[in-house]
Amino acid sequence: MEQHLSNFVDIYNQLSDKNLSLLRNIYDESIVFSDPLHRVEGIEELTKYFENMYANVNSISFDIKEHYIIEDKGFLYWDMHFSHNKLNNKKCITVAGHSQLTFKGEKVINHRDYFDVGALLYRNIPLLGSVIKTLEKRAVS
Repeated sequence: MEQHLSNFVDIYNQLSDKNLSLLRNIYDESIVFSDPLHRVEGIEELTKYFENMYANVNSISFDIKEHYIIEDKGFLYWDMHFSHNKLNNKKCITVAGHSQLTFKGEKVINHRDYFDVGALLYRNIPLLGSVIKTLEKRAVS
């Protein structure tokens, strides 16, 4: 199981808009992928999801901080670093999160990501971000 998780991380670190065919090496054909903003089913839909993601970011990378394995499940704790033309004046945004992976043999059949949508998106939208930051300051005062 350790090798399967290691292979998953290695391929994720190689991914780009030029080699999305690598997804087939780590995901089952009937993969279910979900995060706080999306849910996709099947390798074709997941590939489209990644195509769209790469088309809308200037850069993206993951720094895996920790990982654990329990039976057929892998848990990854990471920081995602990305920049986007419409967020945070194109500056890098870092969001902490974690992934729960369920393996079927060597491949992932279920991938669920957990992260703070506010840190990813809302706080980085012009105007809305400043309103949210002001509200957060008032809430802790």
